[in-house]
Amino acid sequence: MHLLFVCTGNTCRSPLAEVIARHLIAERGLVNVIVSSAGTSAWADAPASDGSLLVAMERGLDLSAHRARPLSADLVASSDVILTMGPHHLDRAQALGGTGRSHLLTAFADGADDGRAIGDPFGGDLPVYRGTFDELSREIGAVLDRLEREGDRDQEHAAS
Repeated sequence: MHLLFVCTGNTCRSPLAEVIARHLIAERGLVNVIVSSAGTSAWADAPASDGSLLVAMERGLDLSAHRARPLSADLVASSDVILTMGPHHLDRAQALGGTGRSHLLTAFADGADDGRAIGDPFGGDLPVYRGTFDELSREIGAVLDRLEREGDRDQEHAAS
């Protein structure tokens, strides 16, 4: 399964989501899950923002090798689940062919499609980035819970 996280510049929220997801996937011992990120207005090869780098480092995660990449139709086509930070990111992913596989991160995580976006910390101070990291950690944990439940159901159906 390929999970793709999408934000605007691919320097703050989606790189944090990617590194958090990789960490949680490893912690849970999940296999066959690929994680990546992209931005609807990304400047190719831009590094992660200083705030994202620092907050990830505080939590023992490394974003130093991250390089931004623009969201493309090919990337959308290669992704099984596309999780976006806000409604306009969702619209773009769907326009690139991701209809049915694209979801707001918050809606996919809790099943309530209330249109709630993950706030953009860009330009904020370190406490803002910490808040974003914590929110992403909660939401991604819930996403992985859902994927594990659905995987268990798929295995039960296959065994029947």
